[in-house]
Order: sequence, then C-alpha cells, then structure tokens
Amino acid sequence: MIKRGYYEEFGGAYIPEILVSTFDELEVEFRKAKKDPGFWQEYSDVMSNYSCRPTPLTFAENLTRYFDGSKIYVKREDLNHTGAHKANNVMGQGLLVKRMGKKRVIAETGAGQHGVATATMAAKFGFECTIYMGEVDVRRQRPNVFWMERLGAEVIPVTEGSRILKDAINEAFRDWVTNMDNTHYVLGTACGPHPFPEMVSYFQSIIGKEARKQVLEIEGKLPSRVYACVGGGSNALGIFSGFIDDDVELVGVEAGGKGLDTGMHASRLSSDDASIGVAQGYKTYFLQDDDGQMKETHSVAAGLDYVGVSPILANLNESGRVRFESATDSEVVEALSLSIKKEGLIPALESAHAFVQAFKEAPKLSIDDIIIINQSGRGDKDIFTVADAFEDPKWKEFIIEKAEEYHA
Repeated sequence: MIKRGYYEEFGGAYIPEILVSTFDELEVEFRKAKKDPGFWQEYSDVMSNYSCRPTPLTFAENLTRYFDGSKIYVKREDLNHTGAHKANNVMGQGLLVKRMGKKRVIAETGAGQHGVATATMAAKFGFECTIYMGEVDVRRQRPNVFWMERLGAEVIPVTEGSRILKDAINEAFRDWVTNMDNTHYVLGTACGPHPFPEMVSYFQSIIGKEARKQVLEIEGKLPSRVYACVGGGSNALGIFSGFIDDDVELVGVEAGGKGLDTGMHASRLSSDDASIGVAQGYKTYFLQDDDGQMKETHSVAAGLDYVGVSPILANLNESGRVRFESATDSEVVEALSLSIKKEGLIPALESAHAFVQAFKEAPKLSIDDIIIINQSGRGDKDIFTVADAFEDPKWKEFIIEKAEEYHA
C-alpha cells in the first residue's frame, strides 16, 4: 500500500531540499525503532506507568437504554495522561528524539491538547519546548495555554492568516527549517510529509489494539461500528487500526460547523467543498479555492477546524473502507449535554462529534449490535466555549466578577 510515503495517490513528502536530510534521518530512526521489539515494549511501559494505559472500554448503560438500540461502548482516551489521545503520539516521538540525541522539540496545536501533551513529554524527558498556536485558539483554549507555560514551554501566538491550526503548522515548519540540527518537530496528527502520517498512526494504533482486545473479552465478539471524530485524523486512525481488517464499519465524523451549505465548516471528506491538492508537505483533500488558496474553516471545536485531512484517511475514503459524516456545532452541543446528563461522561467538543453520529444511528440498530465511540479527549479544556454555548448565567456572572477583581 505504501510506496515512499504514498497511500495510492495521497501522501508523499513535498518538502524543501534543506529539510530532506532531516526527514531521511527521522525515517531511518523510525524504521529502526519499528524493527526493534524492545522499542515497542519501552513505549508500552511508558504509556502504562506514566499515562494510564490501557484506557478503559466503558459500557454506556444509560445511553444504551435511552436509545433502545445497539449496545454503546466508549473508549476512554480522556483518561489518558493530559486528557486526550495526544499523549500516545508525543511519548512515542519523545523516545525517538532521545534516540536521535536532539535537545529541543517544537509543536503546533489547535485545541491545545497536543501542546499540553508535548510540553508534558518535554518536561519528562528534559527537552526545551516551543509551541505554536493560532491567536484565535490561544483565546478560546486559555486553560491549556496556562498549563503549557507552567510546564516550561514557550507558547508563541500565530497572528498570520486565519490564526488557527493551519497557520500554527506553517510557523512550526519555518522554525524547523532554521533549527533542524538540534530540533525535532512533534507533528500532532497523521498529516504532513512522510513519515509523519505513518509514524503518528503507528503510535496511535495502541488505541485500536486495546479496544479490539477489550470488546472481545467483554462481549466475545467484534462491534458492528466504530465512531471517531476527524480533524487531521490521528485518533480516528488509532482506533480504526484495530478493526481495519475486520468486518466492522468504520465511521469518521468531521466538523459540520454552521452547516455544509454555509461554507463555515471543516468537512473535507463528507462534503463536496474539498479538492485534491498539495500543501504543508503532502497531497490530500484540502478546502481550497480554484487557485489553490486555502479557505477559512470553522468549528466549535478548535481541534477539528484543520483545512486538510490525513492522506491515509483520504485513501480509505476513496476505497470506501471508512464512511465519513459531519456534525454541526448545534448537534455537538446537544450530544455533549446528553452524554453529560445521561452517562456522566464529559467528552471534548472534538469527541462529541463522534457521539452525534453514533446517537443518530444507535436507535436503528438492534441490541445484538455493538458500537464503540472513541472519546478522544475530555471536555474540561472547553469550559469557556461550552459555558457560552449553554448560555449559563452563573458562568457569565463568574467571569464578570473575576474581570472586576482584576481591574479593581
């Protein structure tokens, strides 16, 4: 399937010549690590004793009863250290950085979870750390910015372009070009130039390996469907990987934003608004105009408003192996509220996109069917956005009081 980083027509490494040797070094080290049985064991040990793996597969009994359809299970990546699936990837890349002998890591972040995870990894392994984050995301994810800085990372707001995730990626690449001798770019999702899509998917595959084993132990059979939200695609590929060779339907849910007919969304594979192009070092579907200029995107979830999508998922979409849907902002808030009230689960806004589609389809299935939703992160990072969406008057009063205290 893969030929020098290609997944049929998607992928590749469209990089400046100055970065070729750096990418070659990374690929060589990654190949050596994959062939070394001790490396995966070291990785598994770190994730076990530092990051709470394996994460549980939780039976959502109340939601199952409420929808009166399939059995609903939730893979609890929100219980991973730093609150999301992001730790899986950054800890794996951190071990590679140690092997390469580099002392500094940089990263981009949208929702902030990858930034927190990278800053945490840097603190644990003793690396200098710089995080690039769009100015818009800095504002709406202030709690995560606070923790990144407490962990010792320098957080640099990106003020160019749309000031969101794609712009943070651009700035991170600019940094890497000038500091590649001592710096590794910890790309957060399964996008970008080869070998990043393959490498990130490899580390995230721990989700799918666990989920498949857990559901067989609990139910004695495989699920009918598996749902995951899709920004760049790392959490989706992580859980899908465990079932890719099975007769299990895989469903990726993108950001429908204000609606696909409004243009204010980030649906690349579930809409007709995207086209194939090359940007940020790889070939995939992008939301772009006829001149190849990237369009502005929108999502209530900061981690899903990326303009492109993993080349691996683009290929799986073309082959029909993964079905892609979208969820609007309003549907996401409604699903989040329901999961909180009915099950006591507080998914991140990103993860709540997967809940939306699962909730739509669960009632149409029978109790003999099993579905798994990947709860890729927890919602405490979204407190400001969620409180605004719920129009909570007590929260507004709290913010006003705090503002008055600071200005007193």
